[in-house]
Amino acid sequence: MVKKAVRAAVAVAAESVVPRPVDVDVTAMFENCIGCKWTLHVLDQIRRGVRRPGALVRSKRGLTTKVLNERLAKLTRYGVLTKRAFAEIPPRVEYDLTPFGEKFVDLLDRIEDLRREFS
Repeated sequence: MVKKAVRAAVAVAAESVVPRPVDVDVTAMFENCIGCKWTLHVLDQIRRGVRRPGALVRSKRGLTTKVLNERLAKLTRYGVLTKRAFAEIPPRVEYDLTPFGEKFVDLLDRIEDLRREFS
């Protein structure tokens, strides 16, 4: 009985709500997200296929669980990432780029290209 209740709760948590990009002031979002040095690293790792929080924390020395969770929550709130919780025991969570997130990362790539060109 308890297992069914836990599975039902996890299944409900598995549904994620992604804000539509039109609901977000893109300029404010950009300024807010890029203000942290870890945002670019987290987005790059997710794009490369590292989708689980534990693996993301281990991907760069100095990145803490607290900072990672703040970045993931903010990027999810802005609609750059989606969070998927799987109905498993123990719980498993993965993050993916949304279509809006793909465009956002393309913009960051262009900024990196400019940096390389003029450095």
